[in-house]
Amino acid sequence: MRATADPISHTPQREAVDVLVVGACAAGLTTVEALRRHGYRGKVTVLGEETHPPYDRPPLSKQVLAGTWQPDRAQLRPREALSALDADFILGDPAVGLDAVTRTVRTASGRALRADALVVATGTRPRTLPGQSGLAGVHVLRTLDDALALRAGLLDATRLVVVGDGVLGAEIAATARTMGLDVTLAGPQHAPMAGQLGHGVADLLAELHTARGIRLRLGAGVRALIGSAGAVTGVGLDNGEVLPADLVVVAIGADPVTDWLRDSGLRVDNGLVCDSRCRAADGVYAVGDVARWHHDQLGALLRLENRTNAGEQAMAVAANILGGDRAYTPVPYFWTDQFDTKIQVHGVVPAGAGAEMTVVDGDPATGRFVARYRSEGRVTGVLGWNMPKQTRLRRQDVADALAGGPAAATTAPTTTPH
Repeated sequence: MRATADPISHTPQREAVDVLVVGACAAGLTTVEALRRHGYRGKVTVLGEETHPPYDRPPLSKQVLAGTWQPDRAQLRPREALSALDADFILGDPAVGLDAVTRTVRTASGRALRADALVVATGTRPRTLPGQSGLAGVHVLRTLDDALALRAGLLDATRLVVVGDGVLGAEIAATARTMGLDVTLAGPQHAPMAGQLGHGVADLLAELHTARGIRLRLGAGVRALIGSAGAVTGVGLDNGEVLPADLVVVAIGADPVTDWLRDSGLRVDNGLVCDSRCRAADGVYAVGDVARWHHDQLGALLRLENRTNAGEQAMAVAANILGGDRAYTPVPYFWTDQFDTKIQVHGVVPAGAGAEMTVVDGDPATGRFVARYRSEGRVTGVLGWNMPKQTRLRRQDVADALAGGPAAATTAPTTTPH
């Protein structure tokens, strides 16, 4: 494994490889492991923007942020396991351009890597608010370095405002509250994660956060970050309210990292657009958060931002690189851990008046239940609240419905969170 901090060179260092994975993340690493597991012995190179070896992202907003894990525990594999893959890891050298016809990737340091098969695994980049970069005390959370910087800020802060009421914002708020901070969660939805959980369960999550001491300021957008002497002092909402803060986390979603593909000739639209085999062009594939592929059973383009998809999609792509013809048709899945509650969703929780929710196991009043969702008479998803085993058993209901074909397309999202 090697890291580079070379300046941009005017003379590209040309190198040919058999498989080039752009993105040293969970999806990228799983692609390499699957190739080797299936007996592939060609030359493999993994190109990473960060200097860290591949690590897991879900613990960043929980265990790493809380300090219950040391940062190296988030690494996906020990150094010996990475070495055993016989792959060349080039870290700290982001991709800056692609010639899709020759499958040649240009890097910031001046390398030109040409591959027989190219796997794009560049993930997403957090969205930011206007003026954010000029204020101390304002953070995002995507990388390990982000998590360590935010943790340092939390240890010195007393009042945190989390801007963003999706899964990441809710997780950060819960973690910070367990660390003893005064926490306010702000966002435009009526309850945390309403878009992913539906009104009923999102209301339960709002009750959980409120009971644990988090102040919810929901239903209003953020107007501006407020600062003094170069440091953040508060968050102004559209309704005129100002939320005082000495630390702010902006968690308003993320965009696929596709800027380096701008002149590649590939189709980029809310991710790198692929066919049902996760193939964007001859010999070019995409995996993980950046991939937007055609889900044959849903009859729609889908992009999933979650850890489970990163691994499953990588295994499908590895099989296709090796000559398979495998359509990737997963049951969408994500989970979140907040306080002592684990929420899991298989499939899709539909929105709208036609959605029907039925509790099929447990009871919401006891804090343990499984709900099944239908839309237009068809099962679209199951949701579990502190009942992981029973939720997994109900997943088959969703798989059977998906196998019925594109009639479910009207309930399919373009993205789902971690």
